[in-house]
Amino acid sequence: MPKLAANLSMMFTEVPFMDRFDAAAKAGFKGVEFLFPYEFDLNQIADKLKSNNLQLVLHNLPAGNWAGGERGITCHPDRVG
Repeated sequence: MPKLAANLSMMFTEVPFMDRFDAAAKAGFKGVEFLFPYEFDLNQIADKLKSNNLQLVLHNLPAGNWAGGERGITCHPDRVG
């Protein structure tokens, strides 16, 4: 049986991002992923994961200037720091 994770960037968009952890757990998910969490407090995310007994299975690294066409800066050591 495949294990599926809720993508909180795409799912449960009817509620604010930080409330999507609760929604995912209520829907029966055990794992979550999301795109770019950098505007949110890391400690709040950790608390939401712990309080909902969820595992973080994936998140994207900083994309750089998305509007300018960048799609990831991790491969550029001078841009990561």
